[in-house]
Amino acid sequence: MILQGRKTISQMTSNNKWYEIENVDEIDSPALVIYLERVKHNIALAISMVGDASRLRPHVKTHKSKEATLLMMEAGISKFKCATIAEAEMLGMCNAPDVLLAYQPVRPKSSRFISLIKKYPQTTFSCLIDNIDSATDLSNNAVSNGIRVRVFIDVNVGQNRTGILPKNTPTLYEACQTLQGINVVGIHAYDGHIYNPDFAIRKQKSDATFLEVEHIKDQLQAKGLMQPIIVIGGSPTFPINAQRTGIECSPGTFIYWDKGYHTSFPEMKFLPAALVITRVISLLDETHVCLDLGHKSIAAENNLENRVSFIDEDDIKFIGQNEEHLVVQLPSHHNKKVGDVLYGIPIHICPTCALYDTATVVENQRAKEHWKIIARDRSITI
Repeated sequence: MILQGRKTISQMTSNNKWYEIENVDEIDSPALVIYLERVKHNIALAISMVGDASRLRPHVKTHKSKEATLLMMEAGISKFKCATIAEAEMLGMCNAPDVLLAYQPVRPKSSRFISLIKKYPQTTFSCLIDNIDSATDLSNNAVSNGIRVRVFIDVNVGQNRTGILPKNTPTLYEACQTLQGINVVGIHAYDGHIYNPDFAIRKQKSDATFLEVEHIKDQLQAKGLMQPIIVIGGSPTFPINAQRTGIECSPGTFIYWDKGYHTSFPEMKFLPAALVITRVISLLDETHVCLDLGHKSIAAENNLENRVSFIDEDDIKFIGQNEEHLVVQLPSHHNKKVGDVLYGIPIHICPTCALYDTATVVENQRAKEHWKIIARDRSITI
C-alpha cells in the first residue's frame, strides 16, 4: 500500500521536530524508520535536477525494497541499477522495465543471471563486462540457453575497483561484437572516487572523467559502431552529471540521504528520510548510559564516533559499542531515563538498511506500516 501524505513540503521542512513519532511506543527498538513525505520529496528533487526521469537510472542498493522502487516508478522512473542478483530480482518482481546489474557475473553468478532473465521476461536486464574471457563465458552461457544478453563495458575511470582502462575500452568493445550471446549497448563509468566536499574541485575532477568517456564514445563511433548508452556517476557527482546531455545518471543514496552526504554536499537539498531509533536500556552512572544500538543495528565501517548522529544530542560522546549495545556519555545535567527514545541519522545509510529485514514507515509523524527490505538477502528465489 502506498500512503498519501497530507502535509506540504514547506510544512514538513519547517517542523523542527519532524522526526518525532507520535506512536513511537508501538515500535520495538532498535528500528529503521522511513519518513514517507521526505522520500517523495527526494525522488521529486532528483527528477527535477536531471530534468527528465528517462535520464535517471537510480541505484537500488540503498533501499533494497519493492515499495521504494514502486514509488520511483510511479514518479516516472523506468531504469534502475543494482549490485546483486537479489536486488535485480526484486526489480523484476516490480516489473521494472530496464535493469542494469552493475556487476560482472562470474561463474555461478552468470548462471543465476541467465535464470533471472528467463524468469522475468517483462524486464530488460543488462550487466557489466570488463574482459574478453568473462564476456565469452557469458556469451556461451547465453547461447546455450537460447537468449542474448545486453552488456555494458565497465570502464575504470579512477575508482580502481573493477573495470577496464579507458585506453583499452574500444578494443574490448569491438571484440565483443563477434560474440553471439551478448549485445554490447553501452559504457558504464562509476566515479565514486570523486567526493571532495569542495564543489569546484569535485566538478573539475568530474569534468576530466567525462572527457575520458566522451573520447571513448568518439573512438567507437569512428569505428562505425553504434553510439553507446553512457551510464555514469553516483550521488556526489550527480548535480554535475545531471547538467550533461546524452547520458544516464545513477545516484542511489538520494532517496534516503544520510548524515555523511548531508554534511559533505550541502549544495544538494535532499532530506534525511531514514533514521534509526534506539532506547536507553541502562543508566550506568550519572553520565554514562547504554543504548540498544549495536554493530548489528548501524553500519560499523567507520570509527565509533562516525557511525550515527543523534538529533538534538549535541553533547553526546561515544564510549564503546558491541553487537547489541552502544555506551555513550551525556552531560551531567542530562535527564535521560530508561526507556527514553533517541533518533539517529546514520552516517552511511546504505549498509545500515542492509542490517534490517523490515523498516517502519512514518507518515504525518505516525508509524503506519512496514516495508520489507527484501533484497538484503543474497538471494530471493534465484
